[in-house]
Amino acid sequence: MNWDQEIIEKARLIKLVILDVDGVLTDGGLYFTDDGREVKKFNVKDGLGVSMLIQNGIEVAVITGRTSVIVAERMRSLGVNHVYQGRLNKLETYENLKLALQINDDEVAYVGDDIIDLPIMTRCALGFAVADAHEDVLDQATCVLSKKGGEGAARQVCDLIMSSQGISHDFTQGKQ
Repeated sequence: MNWDQEIIEKARLIKLVILDVDGVLTDGGLYFTDDGREVKKFNVKDGLGVSMLIQNGIEVAVITGRTSVIVAERMRSLGVNHVYQGRLNKLETYENLKLALQINDDEVAYVGDDIIDLPIMTRCALGFAVADAHEDVLDQATCVLSKKGGEGAARQVCDLIMSSQGISHDFTQGKQ
């Protein structure tokens, strides 16, 4: 993806990347087995990008409105320590996380897909919308990604931040 110079400049300052889950790290579908268990599909490219950010000192968090054991396990496997589920008021969680990490809005990037994400997206330095996001989110995002949720959109953000900060794409260290 070709990035605007202003986006690259802002990405150089990012210390925290926050991701929504359903519709960003997944395709937004809700899949259930015959016995009622929920199933989610995550993109391995997103996972490797997240893992590489963490290995290089960039904090990663997820803030999601739903609650799922699958999400907790996936984030644990990637080394994501900041996992907030069942948070309909995402802005409150965002403000508390910034305080805990002692960072400012201009050091945060957020990736979302629906209107529940707008309060954070419009406050932080870089508010990214996945390609298939809600129309209002597409209109208000700092940048619209070329990939859909669950299809490598989060990886686009990870790659932007790493390249803008001169971080090597060392694939030998990451978990997928």
